[in-house]
Amino acid sequence: MSEKQKQMDAHNQAMSEFIQMANSMVNDKGFDMKLVSAAMMAASGVYATFTAAGNEGFLAEGGVDRVADMYKKNLAYIQKRKKEELESKGLTPKPMAEAGAGQPENPAETPNQS
Repeated sequence: MSEKQKQMDAHNQAMSEFIQMANSMVNDKGFDMKLVSAAMMAASGVYATFTAAGNEGFLAEGGVDRVADMYKKNLAYIQKRKKEELESKGLTPKPMAEAGAGQPENPAETPNQS
């Protein structure tokens, strides 16, 4: 197995474990799905910052832009793959929601928070 394939397999395993944890938080612990989504996004941002800048640093504006661009490209790729998956099942895919619909503007804020 090539090194690239090993990395892809490890990536897919880690992603699967995050999704399992999120599903458990929603299904077993009763967390709101949108809250879990926002918390995962915030945790990802915290970890991306740590990975790039360590515990004592932060991202400069250009670093924030690069991370945001990476997220945007990854999300677009995920949507493309999801659409292809639905089409391969003979379904006619259609977008179900606009980005941010029903989501707090600040991911740290939760609905009904005063």
